[in-house]
Amino acid sequence: MSKQRPVAVALVASLCLLTTACAESSENSKDSKSTDKAAGAKSGYPVTLDNCGVTEEFTKAPSRVVVMNGASVAEVSTLLSLGLQDKIVANQQTYGMSEVPGRADAIKKLPTGDVKQNDAFDIPREAMLGLRPDLVLSTTAYGYDEKNGFATRDQLKEAGANSYVSPQGCDQDTSKMTIADSYQLMRDMGKVFNVSDKAEKLIADSEKNITAVSDQVKSEKKPKVMVLFSNMAMGGNDFSSVVAKGIYNDILAKAGGSNAFENASKTSFADLSKEKVAATDVDALVVIGYNDPNPGAYAKKLLKEFPQWPAAKNNKYVTLSDSMYLGPSNDLAVEKIAKMLHPDAF
Repeated sequence: MSKQRPVAVALVASLCLLTTACAESSENSKDSKSTDKAAGAKSGYPVTLDNCGVTEEFTKAPSRVVVMNGASVAEVSTLLSLGLQDKIVANQQTYGMSEVPGRADAIKKLPTGDVKQNDAFDIPREAMLGLRPDLVLSTTAYGYDEKNGFATRDQLKEAGANSYVSPQGCDQDTSKMTIADSYQLMRDMGKVFNVSDKAEKLIADSEKNITAVSDQVKSEKKPKVMVLFSNMAMGGNDFSSVVAKGIYNDILAKAGGSNAFENASKTSFADLSKEKVAATDVDALVVIGYNDPNPGAYAKKLLKEFPQWPAAKNNKYVTLSDSMYLGPSNDLAVEKIAKMLHPDAF
């Protein structure tokens, strides 16, 4: 018996150790789940966005982002402003210039994915899938239209990629776009990449700058401004790239101006004859350079062509690029236009 006792004691001791280990294992499991949950909350994930009726869930920050062309620089500029350039594996957006020092060069340095654009001037389906993206950004829903040879949002999801359409782009009608949509794009990207603090700081700075400028000119008369893209044809008339509605009007209003051609079209752009343009009083010009190396020359040409305009008599014009469009730099456009329209207010 005396010889068996130590064995029995050892067995009991062993069972006790096992019981304790199981209890500790159970507690550790609970602690691990709590830690994972806390880590998830701290990391900001998962993030869920309802985007144009499509639910997109992000469990981590995307690392292979493809930016579609969309005749825009809104998305790529927003990513750059948030310091996310290293997440981009293919970018198709460029204006060739920017109001932000260094941004145009930074965009040029981004990888393009060596993509050959299709007839719809963007990334075709097979090329898109070959890039193995985990996030695709498009200015409007057009970028996911199968009829145009693009990968659909469903096809991208099947390939493991999230997709995103920028604000006001769901129905491809940007006529209701405002500066607030630029902030929404910034805010959404802040959430997706877990840099919301930086996004909110950029938004707050922009709002502060715009408010300061608007306060300076709020009592001034609102000149009639013609906004158009230089050397660009969008229709059949002589002036087919004249802005009628959209974010441009919001920028003009905050700069103390109004759009001379706001009622010329129900859509974002008006397709106008030379006679219509000549018959309209234009107090000032805002010329947007889209990959045009010298929009200033185009502005001077217009002022010479229509000497009856008050804009021509007073040489009132300003050239801009990305700050006039959806994106992170609308405050720069507001400031530049306001100082051109109301120099005595500053």
